[in-house]
Amino acid sequence: MTLQSFKRTVFPKSNPKQKRPLIIPIFLPHMGCPHQCLFCNQTSITGYSNKLPSKASMSRQIERFLSFCRQKRQFTEVSFYGGNFLGLSFDQITDLLSHASIYIQKGHINGIRFSTRPDTIEPKCLELISSFPISTVELGVQSMNDQVLAMVRRGHNRSDIKTAIALLKQTNYAIGLQLMIGLPGDTFKGMMESAYQIAAIKPDFVRIYPTLVLKGSPLSKWYQTGKYTPLSLPYAIEQTKSLFLMFQKKGITVIRMGLQASYELNQYDTVLAGPYHPAFGHLVLSSIYKDAIYQMLSKIFPDSQTSEKNRSVQLSANPKDISKVQGLKNKNLFLLKKEFNLFQLKVIPDPALPIGILSLKMP
Repeated sequence: MTLQSFKRTVFPKSNPKQKRPLIIPIFLPHMGCPHQCLFCNQTSITGYSNKLPSKASMSRQIERFLSFCRQKRQFTEVSFYGGNFLGLSFDQITDLLSHASIYIQKGHINGIRFSTRPDTIEPKCLELISSFPISTVELGVQSMNDQVLAMVRRGHNRSDIKTAIALLKQTNYAIGLQLMIGLPGDTFKGMMESAYQIAAIKPDFVRIYPTLVLKGSPLSKWYQTGKYTPLSLPYAIEQTKSLFLMFQKKGITVIRMGLQASYELNQYDTVLAGPYHPAFGHLVLSSIYKDAIYQMLSKIFPDSQTSEKNRSVQLSANPKDISKVQGLKNKNLFLLKKEFNLFQLKVIPDPALPIGILSLKMP
């Protein structure tokens, strides 16, 4: 028999303009927040107390991260996360930015990044920070559905989001938007509508977070009384996969899917319910690769359960894609071999193949 060979692009390349910096996180749990959103408990996530970091603690954190990967760093940002940065007092904002700027003046870092609420993006705030070396601003959008935003007590609406982004686009800052799936009152259709509206805004990047029921959050009471049911892990993966592929098609980079794994999140009583997994993003990407391989195999074996025995397939991928091809604990290979009645599905690393390109061969 002649050798059959197929190639497939798993998904479009990420936006080449999007930098992948070394992030030095400075956590400000709940600081600057006017109230607690239904799903939020930043202290549980980060393990940090509800107070501003001292200059000494900031310096320790920055210098500790700067000791990592000295030869590989290309772009480094000090990043203020976990609170509502522009909701702080002007004196607090100035103090934090001034101390971080010292490391830029010394040439140790390249920029400053922070996350904030859309309704804090006001001309007076942008004027305050204009003299500092801000490189990236992230907005906690969560949804573009006003009913969902009201239900989760965000305190802002879709109009606030659009106004904030219009103001930010008058600056040179990279703009990132954070979207959540599985929010109370939301549906898959509603979530996709939000995602398409976000894509139309053309941010530089997005993050996708599944809603978790965190200990101490107002949502935990809803869960305990049966008022809220979180997404299952498999369904959250499927929803996130749809979002990821849509954003990729639109040329918008998805820089994170799922919360960053941490000691606090991995404690048994931090996440009461919901689709938490320390490798959530990997699970989503693995599912995308599995779908692509399934489609390739379907062209070769339209009758997947034919009685032919000893069928072998060789699948080649860039070394950086191998773990996603195999799936967690080789789950993808197990399922595909079973589905197509394969004797062998051999995965070969091929550095000559670009990331995101698969090559399949069989005798």
